[in-house]
Amino acid sequence: MKFIIRNAKIIDPQSPFHNQTVDILIADGFIEKMGANLANPDTAEEVKLDNLHVSQGWFDSSVCLGEPGFEDRETIVNGLEVAAKSGFTGIALQPNSFPIIDNQSHINFVKSKAIGQATELFPIGALTKNAEGKDMAELYDMKQAGAIAFGDYNRSLENANLLKIALQYTQDFDGVVIAFAQEEKIKGNGVVNEGIVSTRLGLKGIPNLAEELQIARNLFLLEYTSGKMHIPTVSTAKSVALIKEAKAKGLNVSCSVSVHHLTMTDEKLDNFDTRYKVAPPIRTEEDRLALLAGVLDNTIDVITSDHNPIDIEHKKMEFDLAKNGTIGLETAFGALTQVLPLEKIIEKLTAAKSLFGIENSSIKEGIKANITLFNPEGTSVFTKASILSKSKNSAFLGMELKGKAYGIVNQGKLILN
Repeated sequence: MKFIIRNAKIIDPQSPFHNQTVDILIADGFIEKMGANLANPDTAEEVKLDNLHVSQGWFDSSVCLGEPGFEDRETIVNGLEVAAKSGFTGIALQPNSFPIIDNQSHINFVKSKAIGQATELFPIGALTKNAEGKDMAELYDMKQAGAIAFGDYNRSLENANLLKIALQYTQDFDGVVIAFAQEEKIKGNGVVNEGIVSTRLGLKGIPNLAEELQIARNLFLLEYTSGKMHIPTVSTAKSVALIKEAKAKGLNVSCSVSVHHLTMTDEKLDNFDTRYKVAPPIRTEEDRLALLAGVLDNTIDVITSDHNPIDIEHKKMEFDLAKNGTIGLETAFGALTQVLPLEKIIEKLTAAKSLFGIENSSIKEGIKANITLFNPEGTSVFTKASILSKSKNSAFLGMELKGKAYGIVNQGKLILN
């Protein structure tokens, strides 16, 4: 396959063409030539898009797809097509399917379902068997099969000794332990952020302390073991401060934040809309601003959509009983451009590759084409008709988005939205 991308502004500090507008000739999956007004003697297909910008391919560090077991929520094939049209050349697949992805055969299964897709799938293996927090799963075998990290999605490991052992054991093969932070006894029956809004609505609250106490404990364990830890979807100002302090000590810790925590607060809950019920809960404006500051000063390494499709039967119910989760792939870029500068967004949408040992190729001649095509300008309102996912549980419905992802070039394929 051979084609020319015309008049693309390159956003890639590692590229010699950074901030330049050039043509890109791609042949057999590689960038063959870059420059102004490239000739096209072979009459290759030409891609011309309004205000086209190009960056290294985006990577989402937390995506749930349902399959196997919850194909009614999302399939792997359709989920990867959604990711491609949303600008993502790679995703990290969470293990919260049925069965839980906790052994080598499960890793092989989900990888086989992704063969031939433009967006690459990188599985996260469960840290414990069946994600029950009792016995460690077959981590080394899963690593050999292609797992990039290990964690029980949205489940905090209460057994501190088991987490200590996991951090020690994974050092032998450079494994990454994902440690979701939420102290279950302090969370109790809470369903939203504890504060003025939860009191006004009469909903049980989850205090910031539930996250912060667990992060503090986990960081103590990391300091003791010298392992490698990733803390996903932090949500409070104190959490950011704790991680900043740990990094200053030299601990090998990274963290992510979700798009919805950067763009929303618990004021959204006034109508008891379960689309805004997520884990951890969306918090206050003070926390949101602290999270943005953490992104800007690089305390927070990664931004994720934390895409989690939930079937309508588990969302259209009483708030206390509804499942946590929102889809977010389609809206990630357009929502982030409302709150962060473009180059910082691109940096945080590509940073997870290096954290999880995935090749992160720059936009240069002779390099494999792994790029995202987008327009950072223009506004639109996100509607149900805009949803590409099988599930429709989007917290971003009705939100004004700025810019759009056009698609990707990866695995020798061009996918446009």
